Amino acid sequence: MTTSLAILDRLISFHTVSHRSNIGLIVYVEDFLRARNFRLHRIYDSKQEKAGLYAEIGPQIEGGVLLSAHSDVVPVEQQVWSKPPFQLTREGDRLFGRGTTDMKGFLSEMLALADRAQNMTLRAPLKLLISYDEEIGCVGMRHMQNHLPPILGKPELAIVGEPTEMQVAIGHKGKRAYHVDVTGQSGHSALAPNFVSALHLAVDFVKELRALQTDISQFGHRDEHYAIPYSTIHVGTLHSGSTLNIVPDKATLKIEIRHLAEDDPISIENRFQKIAEVLIQPYPHIAEIQLHCDASYPGLAIPIHAPAVALTQKWSGEKTCKVAFGTEAGFLSKLGVPTIVCGPGSMTDQGHKPDEYISVSQLSKCTEMLNRALQHLV
Repeated sequence: MTTSLAILDRLISFHTVSHRSNIGLIVYVEDFLRARNFRLHRIYDSKQEKAGLYAEIGPQIEGGVLLSAHSDVVPVEQQVWSKPPFQLTREGDRLFGRGTTDMKGFLSEMLALADRAQNMTLRAPLKLLISYDEEIGCVGMRHMQNHLPPILGKPELAIVGEPTEMQVAIGHKGKRAYHVDVTGQSGHSALAPNFVSALHLAVDFVKELRALQTDISQFGHRDEHYAIPYSTIHVGTLHSGSTLNIVPDKATLKIEIRHLAEDDPISIENRFQKIAEVLIQPYPHIAEIQLHCDASYPGLAIPIHAPAVALTQKWSGEKTCKVAFGTEAGFLSKLGVPTIVCGPGSMTDQGHKPDEYISVSQLSKCTEMLNRALQHLV
């Protein structure tokens, strides 16, 4: 554990919240892996302010095991910490710091495994993938996926190390997030019925979305492994109006779909569009409801009897599950890589919270799992 804890201490010191660059962390990881004879491919974002990294060691052939982690963390503003968030602090079995659970703990284990792999003769490659901007909707991986096929090949399986308490997660929902611009007609509130209120249209739109949610919950696909066993529609914000005596001509909503992997989110989006068309029909050339997709990531659904699941269970010694939160696993799955989610820590108990921590015992279990994965490559 000495190597992984030293690495984790260094990783936590990088302030890789999404509004800042992660290049410093990537340079550190590149230097670490280059010294251990890994082949490296840096993948910049469109502005070259952030980057992902692909690395591998061993024979340049198909197969092998891919380990994947994101480098970014959620902000600490508006949270009250009793420990310095960007400095690793140990108290007994607990290691405190932003990202210890989500998910620099697993990233430190990936790099510690790379350190152990450097002197081994591998029959199949060990592959590492590090992304950016996962916490704002898997933005980084959506960009990186277009660059991966020529360099990634076809790994035997991929493990995305999001915190599952080392259980083998075989599914999670996908997500599409939108902002909705509603246009109406302004006027004096004393004559309000003569105008088309954008706020009223927005409220009517929300009402229809609630009816659509009821329909999906009753007649749509279901998966009882999830706490909410159907695809969901959520309205997070509604902003409209500037003062009481003016009929508002603009409104903006933010909404999301959390969909089962079996559901096509575009078909749900098309139903949004139909609702919008019906609502504005009485007000030609005045009213508009426009949807804009801001972020999306696919769901994950790997069969429980897939060889990748059996292998990961053998290495982890834990049961299978499905998780409520989203990950980058769906992107890798769509590239044809059998992908599961399995990593140390608990998203429910520790992720995104003040005084985020991971237990040394969880990291130890992760070390044992990855050691078995490495032996599989020998």
